[in-house]
Amino acid sequence: MRALTFQHPARKRHDGRRGRFEEFAELASNFTSSPLFAALCLFLVGGFIAVHVAGLSTEWQVLVGDSMAAVTLLLLAMLKNSERRAEHAIQRKLDAIARAMLEQQEGKRGQAYEDLKAAVGMEERL
Repeated sequence: MRALTFQHPARKRHDGRRGRFEEFAELASNFTSSPLFAALCLFLVGGFIAVHVAGLSTEWQVLVGDSMAAVTLLLLAMLKNSERRAEHAIQRKLDAIARAMLEQQEGKRGQAYEDLKAAVGMEERL
């Protein structure tokens, strides 16, 4: 069993592979940006309104409200994960650009140029 760490999500692996959570977060991010998920959210909101308008029992109101809260909490977790991965990819690209520009100023082409090539398209891999 792996120990719990509080590292930046994008820095946990250096071999280019993603873990199960990263794969799940990517799938969830793709699903939550789909029209199907928007329809599901509209259905939940419609159910919330219908339960209140119909005057159904408190149990139904709690069930619908808890469902909306659970979806909101999951969305928050997925959004934060996606934001952190994108932030890390942008920072790595900026660092690579700065190093490549310094190398160019010095009139040489070395590791910074290769790092810059590797950083292009990084957000798709994180």
